[in-house]
Amino acid sequence: MIDYLWSLIYVYLRPLIKWFLHQTTQMCELQRICYGEPSGAPRALGVERSLRQSRNPDIKILVAHLDDIARNRGLNTRTERVILEAAIETVLLTKKIDPLCHPDFPKSFGKCVEVIWGYRQLVVECEEKRKTVYDSENSEHELSLLKLWNLLKPGEPLEARVTKQWQDIGFQGDDPKTDFRGMGILGLENLVYFAEEYPTAAAHALLHSNHPKYGYAFAIVGINITSMAMRLLRDGTAKTHVYNSAKTLPTVRAFHQFYSYLFYEFDEFWIESKPSNMMEFSAIQEKFEGNIRGALGNPKTVFRLNLSVDNI
Repeated sequence: MIDYLWSLIYVYLRPLIKWFLHQTTQMCELQRICYGEPSGAPRALGVERSLRQSRNPDIKILVAHLDDIARNRGLNTRTERVILEAAIETVLLTKKIDPLCHPDFPKSFGKCVEVIWGYRQLVVECEEKRKTVYDSENSEHELSLLKLWNLLKPGEPLEARVTKQWQDIGFQGDDPKTDFRGMGILGLENLVYFAEEYPTAAAHALLHSNHPKYGYAFAIVGINITSMAMRLLRDGTAKTHVYNSAKTLPTVRAFHQFYSYLFYEFDEFWIESKPSNMMEFSAIQEKFEGNIRGALGNPKTVFRLNLSVDNI
């Protein structure tokens, strides 16, 4: 109730506060954020909040335009420069900012726009992959699945396409395609990326999954981690990590890296929890997710899987 009242008061007082600060600093809110907040999540989150709360019609049009571009996945290496320059120009004109007097602002603001709408586009791309059903008639899907096996079980050939061997890497039955139902091709791509880019970490987790007392279904848990990572991505909790780690436009690779960190950390958390059986999975995963959300509540947080023997 107190938080609600404070939010209500802030909504009404915000224009007055902005006017007062503008008069005393001779800078608009976006300038104060870009100059006053550290680069990464603190600055990008501040810029995002300022843009979305703006009552200026030109800024509202800009935000809607950028949202539309991200929704249609229009940000790429070909279009990015033109889109960012247009956004910067709109803000400079609307806020009457002279780039000659404030040469650092365009670059700082442009970087924020890049990661903010790159993130929104990333959500769209991951959702599309999640909705893409695994198709055993699709040669690319089948090759990815075979690649996963070869990465996790090098030197051990599959006896057949449908075989109990799949259970050795944590699938439920003889045909893995049914296990991807909830997360679609995204779940498979996550597993392949983890096994390929962090082979020692993946082998370590696979070994733990075969623990005689605390073992778990490696692939099934991996797909559950995809589901958790998507929740964090959709509700914006993952912004802290992505905004802090992004050097350029965030792509699906950023999501794969985020997933890999979560899988590796969950594996450690599971073993440390010493579960009696798999019936404790939901409770342990819920606690783990709570810990991750708590860590991401710190705007300085960035997750890194620093294993020197792997590719970062």
